[in-house]
Amino acid sequence: MTDRRLKLDHLIINALTLEEGARFVATKFGVEMAAGGAHPLMRTHNRLLNLWGGAYLEVIAIDPHAAPVASPRPRLFALDDPAMQRRLEENGPQLVHWAVRVERPKSLVRWREQYPERIAPVAAMSRGGNSWGLTVPDDGAFPAWQGAGDGVLPSLIQWDTPRHPSDTLPQTGIALKSLTGFHPDAAALAAQLEWLGASHLMQVQATAGAPVLVAQFDLPDGSVLTLGESAEQARAREEDAQQAAKRRRTKKPEPQEAPDTPPDA
Repeated sequence: MTDRRLKLDHLIINALTLEEGARFVATKFGVEMAAGGAHPLMRTHNRLLNLWGGAYLEVIAIDPHAAPVASPRPRLFALDDPAMQRRLEENGPQLVHWAVRVERPKSLVRWREQYPERIAPVAAMSRGGNSWGLTVPDDGAFPAWQGAGDGVLPSLIQWDTPRHPSDTLPQTGIALKSLTGFHPDAAALAAQLEWLGASHLMQVQATAGAPVLVAQFDLPDGSVLTLGESAEQARAREEDAQQAAKRRRTKKPEPQEAPDTPPDA
């Protein structure tokens, strides 16, 4: 029986500049990113980091050297959104989105034609010798279902070129351990993930705060690296820090032993 479930393709980190994003990843993971390239249609460029199991991590930013186009469309992954720009200015590069792979013989274009209310339009993309189709809403926003998305729902990608980028990127020994999406409308997102065949790739949890992706990675040295943090996690971390500080303030000093006195001469 054919496995109809989708596969993780890549994780996306938005950055104000490609250099800033690459430094962020190198500092976090201890590995330099590989060169990517430019996306003429979107006027963006990227760098890549291989992950175990046929996936990769992408840093993407607006390309300041992109050639002008007659009728520019909004850039993907909300890069033109003023709110996203403020978010990157205030907090630096961050994990904002992910993409899942639609394998042939299933056609992403035909699937979208069948379910236009569930799947965003497919943009024909290219970078160097690679070409692919990617679901990108016309306004450049993140894909959504019933008004909920915010980067937590994935984009769909189908590669036209026979070799996936992960096949040519340097090995890093880094593996994605878990991916969790926090969203106020977790039920709608979980339903869409189930419909897509991607519910096995990410846990969805309700949050009272802003939507966010949290990814955990296993590093070659045995340590675990986390990108992203939910409002609840941040609050718990702050409370733990406050409790630890309170314990330090209230801890009684241990009595010191009296020094030995020499015998009378």
